[in-house]
Amino acid sequence: MASYAKFTGPELSAKEAHEVVGLLRRREISPSELLSAAYDRIEAVEPAVNAMPTLCRQRAEAEARHIANSTDSASTMLCGLPISIKDLTNVAGVRTTMGSKGLAEHIPQESDPLVLRLEARGGIVTGKTNTPEFGAGANTFNAVFGMTRNPWDTSKNAGGSSGGAAVSLATGEVWLAHGSDLAGSLRTPAAYCGVVGLRPSPGIAGGGPGPIKFHREGVQGPMARSVRDCALFLDAMAGFDPRSPISYPPPSDPYEDAVTRAEGSLRIAYTPDMNGFAVTSKAMDEHLRAALLRLERAGSIVEEACPPLPDLDRTYRVLRSMLWAALPGRAPTEVQCHFKGTLRENIEFGKAITIEDVYDAQHGRTRIFDNLVGFLENFDVLACPVVGLMPGPIEEEYPTHVDDVPLDDYISWLRFSYLATVTGLPAISVPVGLNEDGLPVGLQLIGQPRGEAALLAAARIVEANLGGPLGPIDPIVTHRC
Repeated sequence: MASYAKFTGPELSAKEAHEVVGLLRRREISPSELLSAAYDRIEAVEPAVNAMPTLCRQRAEAEARHIANSTDSASTMLCGLPISIKDLTNVAGVRTTMGSKGLAEHIPQESDPLVLRLEARGGIVTGKTNTPEFGAGANTFNAVFGMTRNPWDTSKNAGGSSGGAAVSLATGEVWLAHGSDLAGSLRTPAAYCGVVGLRPSPGIAGGGPGPIKFHREGVQGPMARSVRDCALFLDAMAGFDPRSPISYPPPSDPYEDAVTRAEGSLRIAYTPDMNGFAVTSKAMDEHLRAALLRLERAGSIVEEACPPLPDLDRTYRVLRSMLWAALPGRAPTEVQCHFKGTLRENIEFGKAITIEDVYDAQHGRTRIFDNLVGFLENFDVLACPVVGLMPGPIEEEYPTHVDDVPLDDYISWLRFSYLATVTGLPAISVPVGLNEDGLPVGLQLIGQPRGEAALLAAARIVEANLGGPLGPIDPIVTHRC
């Protein structure tokens, strides 16, 4: 077993990100030594899970040497901590495929502004994490790299579209993982893999995708194994950038400080179905209610309640569809000819909406926003499932039923993700223990407008009372195709 200064690789992988940053800051370990530990762990677990199919070791090692010799104070935020970047976001000189055969050999010359910020603040990109094609879907597989497996049971799916990111964290490949979220793409894999995933307000963590920089529904955000580490990563992501027109200045106090100060109890509204809008399995609802009961016994107040959410389904689908029509829907023919069926369906739906649909969606999202913000005057958070059922077989692209209730289509099982996307409110998935099969369960918390600090503090209170954080773990191999 290799050793790195005072610690072995497994000892380093088991530490939280903020602890490792402390070691780097005190020079108890070097960025190069930590990077070696990360790549050793990647080599050990990748065959079982396929989370990070593209590595950039030579580039990362050069960056580690640069940080070790740098006097730039900006880099002291992460100090040379290895991170992963989702394969929808450009990293200069690194293969970036979007999970699509038509882009299988694409190597961008410029990095996304958020990647530049993370590198300037001391993050070292180790590689690109797997994603479904163009991020379309909540089971992470594609024709370029294949399937990403859930490390808690490799016969199960890891969620998506940030499935590779969640698995890279859960297995200890990296300490922080970048993700993105349109229909729960940060939140679902976080819940399925036992990590923390935060969908921040639009503009907090960079802007929209390059060709549509003003886009607000799909956002980038942080994933980590603990709430504190998630806050640390959000601090590294946050900031105004003139290249990102919707980017937003960071708070005067770091998000991490809000987490370290978190204590006390919460006023929680819980909804198992969003007024009948979404379906939850009996087992999922029972597990979440048991977790909330533990929070009540610790002093929090939990009330089953939900504001009216008129036309949420149609509003969400129209807003969502514009991204598909405007991005992959305008890709060159030689790229689109490889698209999977569900991605084509997304694009065609976006092309078929009318301008009246767009007007209705803008009115609809305002009504829903007003209802939710008014409702949250009486609660710290709205709690609900991240997703209504546990992960299915990895071969299943999407479920067709929850218990014995049939689902309408490809995205219906993700309905709990719609509300935060439509309203632009921050939402987080935080682990709340393991179910009877030994699989992690996540609870979704939705916070106040631009309320990332308070939401992270609430998530920390939940985490502290329910025994988190969980990982990292060695993959539990139960089936191989």
